[in-house]
Amino acid sequence: MLDKPASQAAVRASGPLSGFRIVEFAGIGPGPFACMLLADMGAEVITLDRIGAGKNLKAVATRGRKVIELDLKNKAAIAEVLDLLSHADALIEGFRPGVMERLGLGPDVVLARNPRLVYGRMTGWGQEGPLANAAGHDINYISITGALAAIGTKEKPVPPLNLVGDFGGGALYLVVGVLAALLEAQKSGKGQVVDTAMCDGAASLMSMFYDMSASGRWSGGRDQNFLDGGAHFYGVYECSCGNFISIGSIEPQFYALLRKHADLTDADFDAQMDRKAWPALKEKLTKVFKSKSRADWCKIMEGTDICFAPILTMEEAPKHPHMAARNVFVERHGVTQPAPAPRFSRTPSAIREPEMASIGDVTSAWKAKG
Repeated sequence: MLDKPASQAAVRASGPLSGFRIVEFAGIGPGPFACMLLADMGAEVITLDRIGAGKNLKAVATRGRKVIELDLKNKAAIAEVLDLLSHADALIEGFRPGVMERLGLGPDVVLARNPRLVYGRMTGWGQEGPLANAAGHDINYISITGALAAIGTKEKPVPPLNLVGDFGGGALYLVVGVLAALLEAQKSGKGQVVDTAMCDGAASLMSMFYDMSASGRWSGGRDQNFLDGGAHFYGVYECSCGNFISIGSIEPQFYALLRKHADLTDADFDAQMDRKAWPALKEKLTKVFKSKSRADWCKIMEGTDICFAPILTMEEAPKHPHMAARNVFVERHGVTQPAPAPRFSRTPSAIREPEMASIGDVTSAWKAKG
């Protein structure tokens, strides 16, 4: 059964970031997701959005905010924003380079008003470079890092949703950068700009693969290495029911268990790490897994050290016994969504309801708190 979030009063001050004030300039993709994480962890996130935007109780990535509607083309509104920012700990924006400067809210102006402010910037290409002002999306940002070329089938690369660029290389690196800068600001008393580019983060995520390539343990191309589907013992297999399972039996002891539970007595399977044998062994293993349903294989393998899991849809995932036992998903306003992560033992994260607010009221409250 899915848990419902606690009452607003119970969670208002919850989370390890309680007391931190963050101003978000509304956008799409990684910026809102980063601010969702910060809000879940207790930060007071104020979202500045266009007039008429309103609050969406069913939205997932924009949960937990106070929303202020403003016309940023109005000079009076910019003055109010500067007053608000003078009492904030961090700012997060995801516009193209130069937009904030043209609005009169660039780092030089804002940091002059509030030297302790952490100025988080989220873009695809970064604040400078030949492509800095070009349009793009996740698929483009990960294309120039080596990541997309390494993911997919032999025939062509396959976009890994927008998990690698927007959220992995973008939002998570933005959160890490902002939190690191906030820690440093507590010691130095000085803020700074955090330039987060999705292409930078996605390239960073590829560190292990560049390392393996340099040591000769990774070859170019797709579907021919032990983590890209090339190995028979690390991949996806279809079952008789049309559903799929995943196997990750890399270590010898796990591979031995795979052979035992799947009854792989053929001596050919002795050649686990022989790359030349992988295609033939993959064909044999494909036939083995096609002989039973996903439910059958779960009964045989789930919970063992084979490194096995059923591949579930978004509808199925919340109902899986492990996910349900850990309350990984919650229901909010009729929408099933992931619960806050990670988990804190003493200052737990929580989902808070969005609120509409006025910039004057928020600024006054922040001034009063000091």
